[in-house]
Amino acid sequence: MHRFVITILGALTLGSALAQTQPLGSIDLPAGTGAGYHSPSSPFAPLAERADVVPWSVLTAVKTRAEKNRILPHFGLAQLALHQKTQRVQGFMMPLEPGERQKHFLISSVPLTCSFCLPGGPESMVEVKTKTPVKYSMEPVVVEGTFAVLNDDPYGLYYRMVDATSVK
Repeated sequence: MHRFVITILGALTLGSALAQTQPLGSIDLPAGTGAGYHSPSSPFAPLAERADVVPWSVLTAVKTRAEKNRILPHFGLAQLALHQKTQRVQGFMMPLEPGERQKHFLISSVPLTCSFCLPGGPESMVEVKTKTPVKYSMEPVVVEGTFAVLNDDPYGLYYRMVDATSVK
C-alpha cells in the first residue's frame, strides 16, 4: 500500500495509540472529532442538503468504547441499518494514490484544508472502492455502492463502500 495511504489511515488510530500510554480507566476517551470543521473562509461551499444521500449527522453520531487498549466504534441502530445495503454518500474526495482518476479514496464530510491534516475523525470519512475510476475533483462528489459498517477495521476506519459508482 502506498506510504501516503498508510499515513492517513494510521492517523485514524491515533486515539488507540494515546490510550495505550495510560491505563484506560484513568483517562477520558475521546469520541472522535466529529464531522470536522468547515472553515467559513474555505473556497468550497459546505455540502448542500440532499434527500438521496446518507446524512453525515447519521454517520458521525457513532459512539466509541474502549476494549483491550483500543478505541472501537459502538454503532447505533441508525448506522447498523445501513450495513450491506446500497447507499449514497456525498462528500469531498481525499485521494489515496497519485493521479487524476481514483479507484480507492476516502470521502469526507468537509474539504481538506491541509494535505497533512485529517479533516475530522474516522466517523467523518468513508473509504470508497469503485468499479471504474472516478475523476478527482475538489468539488463535492456523490458515490453509490454497497455500504459496510466496520466494527474492528485494522486501519481504524468505521465505514467502507465497495463496488461504488459516481452519481450526479
